[in-house]
Amino acid sequence: MLKATDPDDRQGWWSRLVRRETASEADRSLPEAYRSLNVWQASDGARPWWRRALGFAGPGFLVAVGYMDPGNWGTDLAGGSRYGYALLWVILASSLMAMLLQVLCARLGIVTGRDLAQACRERFSRPTTIALWLLAEVAIIACDLAELIGAAVALNLLLGIPLVWGVVISGFDVLILLLLVNVGFRWLEAIIVTLVVTIGACFAWTVFLAHPDWSAVATGTFVPSLPGGGALLIALGILGATVMPHNLYLHSSIVQTRAIGRSRRDIKAAIGHNTLDTIVALTGAFFVNAAILILAAAVFWKSGVVVEELQQAHELLAPALGGAAATLFAVALLCSGQSSTITGTLAGQIVMEGFLRIRIKPWLRRMITRLIAIVPALMIVSATGGRDTVQLLVVSQVVLSMQLPFAIFPLMMLTSSKTRMGEFANPWPVVILGYGVCAIISALNVYLLWTTIGPVWVCAIAAVMAAFALWVRFAYRPSSAAA
Repeated sequence: MLKATDPDDRQGWWSRLVRRETASEADRSLPEAYRSLNVWQASDGARPWWRRALGFAGPGFLVAVGYMDPGNWGTDLAGGSRYGYALLWVILASSLMAMLLQVLCARLGIVTGRDLAQACRERFSRPTTIALWLLAEVAIIACDLAELIGAAVALNLLLGIPLVWGVVISGFDVLILLLLVNVGFRWLEAIIVTLVVTIGACFAWTVFLAHPDWSAVATGTFVPSLPGGGALLIALGILGATVMPHNLYLHSSIVQTRAIGRSRRDIKAAIGHNTLDTIVALTGAFFVNAAILILAAAVFWKSGVVVEELQQAHELLAPALGGAAATLFAVALLCSGQSSTITGTLAGQIVMEGFLRIRIKPWLRRMITRLIAIVPALMIVSATGGRDTVQLLVVSQVVLSMQLPFAIFPLMMLTSSKTRMGEFANPWPVVILGYGVCAIISALNVYLLWTTIGPVWVCAIAAVMAAFALWVRFAYRPSSAAA
């Protein structure tokens, strides 16, 4: 006689992989690491400033990894090989914007105990929350695509692995990354810092060998210019590769791995230490990005060579600077792709849990994201034979730039709210500066769309967005369950 199957048993395997968060979990960002690290408290008494700062150091470097991922390589190599040192000012301006936005993200997480996704879910209506979640997922997939291509190219350059197999191998590195996450968040931060230092050292040496024109470097850094019509596309790609949407969600979450007190003094101290951590880490990321563009200008632009592929850059470095420089280039590329994969994993989990209150096992979440990115990556690599990788990376970073306004405007709204932030709400100079940054980024994106897809499509997109906003504002009525 057959035994009836319990419906709960049939759904048990699925519920173990995907489930709704409990009320206590919904209040915690990255529950497995939430407040897992003890740091200095105001009540602990005097302690050397450097020891206090080291306790809070780490989140900024996890964020900085995203600012030197393979997508940055593509835009920086394209900018340097096409326009020399002229676009260095874009890297500087983007880095300053990134510092402002990341500091605000850290402040949001420390003061409210919510990451950006959670805060958006609590502040906005359900349809708006779903729309913001979908846009964040698009940004994460675009970033993942760049990581896949970059890591695959690095494996090809170092080990001779075909690009198609490199994409597959890079796509399933999730098992290694999960082992790193499980050893503890502090160890994870140490591994990331090691990879960042390796990338920086590789480029410091290659730039030294390249002997760039330092007067032209200074001019390009501090004198804005856009030489040629294609420079705007590259500039927007640099902007999208530098100020990354998923990093905003990530940073507001990982600052909560520190168990800080809730007194005014403790919160103020945590904000100060995390601000220092962010500025130091992103300054390092700025120098890495600037070094990539300077290297491309000194070696390729000077010779009249436009870099279309990462492999091409590697091949041309060998005769120009020696085999060691080319090897360092490939090693740095591999470190870049693998380290940025970790932040993509965490950001995907934060976005999913924060917006939807759904918890998915980290390995399953990573596999879903990677499979979505692997398919177009394999199609592109198979169709092109690995050609035009730099152009592909630039396009992926432009897609990231398009998603930026949908993350930075909510960030400014939330951190400027006295209801949510209390005395730590943005003062009016920061409000003006922050919304000015949002307006500049949005205007550049609209101009790029206007010149690439035409005014008809731009107007159509604007009409759809306006109709959605009007529907949410005046027609949408949440159900009792959703409320």
